[in-house]
Amino acid sequence: MPNAQKIEAVKELVEKLSKAKGIYLADFTGLTVQEAVEFRRKLKENGIEYRVAKNTLIKIAAKEAKIEGLSEYLVGPTGIALSYDDPASPAKLFYDFAKENDKMNVKVCWMEGELFGAEKFVEIAKLPPRNEMLSRLIGDLQSPMRTLAATLQASMSKLVGTLNSLKDTKQE
Repeated sequence: MPNAQKIEAVKELVEKLSKAKGIYLADFTGLTVQEAVEFRRKLKENGIEYRVAKNTLIKIAAKEAKIEGLSEYLVGPTGIALSYDDPASPAKLFYDFAKENDKMNVKVCWMEGELFGAEKFVEIAKLPPRNEMLSRLIGDLQSPMRTLAATLQASMSKLVGTLNSLKDTKQE
């Protein structure tokens, strides 16, 4: 039977899930308190919210937030990480933490409408950071423009040089 506290918890989860660009469900079974505190600190430093909630409340909140597919992964102890800016940023933190500590397992991640299992999670974790990918994209977009500008400028220089030579020849 729902009580006021659970209703408020679901309402808060719905709000957070609706705003999140990335949602990660993880099994934290076997972590020591010190390991869990250290992991939460790393997530918080990177602007990622991490909390533990009852699976039933997460299921209800996900349904209300119109996020499909999470229910089957909500079995056993579940921690939920929410990223509001870069949907892939928690993946790197989970991946690095799991390398040091094999007790943390990501069950599933949801990014901007798509659900990714544990096998895709590793690929996402190995992607370069968002800022680096944007920088590469900008560089790739600028490269043809620079080449065109250099080509046009070289052609203009040659034309000016030819016209100056012609002028000098005619003056003699």
